[in-house]
Amino acid sequence: MASGLSHLTWAATWRIRQWQNDRRLLELVQKVARQEMVPVTRPVIFFNASTRLLGLSQNAAFSLLAGWALRLAGTPVVNLTCNAGLKPCVLGTNRDQVDAQPPCFDCIEQSRKAFTGAVVRRLEFRDDVNLANALKPLGLEQLMAFEFGGLPLGTMVLPSLRWSLRRHTLADDGSTRFLFCQYIRSSWSLARQFERLLEDVKPLAVVVFNGMFYPEATARRVASQRGIPVISHEVALRPFTAFFTRGEATAYPINIPDSFKLTNSEDERLDAYLEQRFHGNFSMAGVHFWPEMRPLGEQFWKRAGQFKQIVPVFSNVIFDTSQGHANVIFPHMFAWLDLVLQIIKAHPETYFVIRAHPDEARPGKESRESVADWVKKNGVASLPNVLFVDSRQYFSSYELIQRSKFVMVYNSTIGLEATLLKVPVLCGGKARFTQLPTVFFPQSPADFLKLAEEFLASPAITVPAEFYRNARRFLYTQLFRTSLPMEQFIEDDGIRQGYVRFKRFDVRTLTPDQSPSIKAILDGILRNGSFLLEE
Repeated sequence: MASGLSHLTWAATWRIRQWQNDRRLLELVQKVARQEMVPVTRPVIFFNASTRLLGLSQNAAFSLLAGWALRLAGTPVVNLTCNAGLKPCVLGTNRDQVDAQPPCFDCIEQSRKAFTGAVVRRLEFRDDVNLANALKPLGLEQLMAFEFGGLPLGTMVLPSLRWSLRRHTLADDGSTRFLFCQYIRSSWSLARQFERLLEDVKPLAVVVFNGMFYPEATARRVASQRGIPVISHEVALRPFTAFFTRGEATAYPINIPDSFKLTNSEDERLDAYLEQRFHGNFSMAGVHFWPEMRPLGEQFWKRAGQFKQIVPVFSNVIFDTSQGHANVIFPHMFAWLDLVLQIIKAHPETYFVIRAHPDEARPGKESRESVADWVKKNGVASLPNVLFVDSRQYFSSYELIQRSKFVMVYNSTIGLEATLLKVPVLCGGKARFTQLPTVFFPQSPADFLKLAEEFLASPAITVPAEFYRNARRFLYTQLFRTSLPMEQFIEDDGIRQGYVRFKRFDVRTLTPDQSPSIKAILDGILRNGSFLLEE
């Protein structure tokens, strides 16, 4: 909800704005239908049941724009839309009442508007009695490992379950098992229908949102089993930019040649971005995390001055879909924090500042297994050499980093930024930036502990020169080559964070010669291109 508006005022404003946005959307879909070329290739299937319920999220807009561009270029598009086919979907899950029905009517109506004049196949819920009976006696651990019909259904839906319940550690209770079974039954229903769709359509490729939420993960698995290319997309790092890949979008795979070196103008462009970032002036997926960025202040430095050195510890959101990629050394982030706590207790001469991720307390997405809970459970805040910074405290992490001996992170982007500030980084989880040597990334908990002890004892830490060089190469590529700008077509809807509306634009600009982003998307989908902006 926008600040300063009462609930009733906000609701009325939202309904008016939604009506206006839907009218503009309908104008665009009708224009696309009129301009659509005669199909000259096999179709591409689009599926994104986890992007929105009502309104237009950024990823829903990216999917529509990509589909429109393909149609205008002569490639037919088949849109698989949910027609109460998921019981429930991820966004329609009520974590406080898991048997509540999702808001299917509004979602279906939004899909009807978005896909007017397009080719649509509708997903229904088709239960399987044998599956339902097989699930009834299973406990939580058995559900996690459950396979059926050649598909690892338990593994596929687990990230969605953790995301919906806002926690990594799941309770083996009736509510959790019920929701787990519902997701599995919905996933299997989708898998069977998607197999038939692939047989009927014989697509060139399948395009899905994210690829980690269970509906899209199911479609991705079924298509991959048949050797059909799957493209996933996510919100990229800069405002109104999209990331498309034939890999897993949440892992953000980037191929950076060894020969790539920033030019002077590219260095200047990156420095200008970092100047804004280090002052807290940035957003992600339409969410502005820092309403303000306060200096640390005299009281902080007075206390810190009582210690030999400062080591910040930056955590992540435990249920985020990125965590499945991060958990390669430790089973999860809290296992890493347990080891960090062991290090803290062994080094009373060092001031450790543990900072919770700002997204832990985002309204509507509050974590139910938080770092704050872990701190309270383990009595961390009472340790004399620890300062815990809650997710709602907005002081400057960058000022802290610059005065630190080294930094410990799990897989937070701030680890990459610390390297760019030329501060050593000890990383506990696989991160996007660990694709290149950018931080110290030990390969076992024992090695992590050993390296941490060495860093704490050493008068100075020698950081390989390639870390800084690679960090700049990686971030520049992520910002300005893989992030495909879409601000030509979309803007904030002005009422909900992360939601957008279409601008008024000529649909004939959705072509490779008019938009470098559209060119990168079409080349990637149709010609196995890199999805990179041309230099």
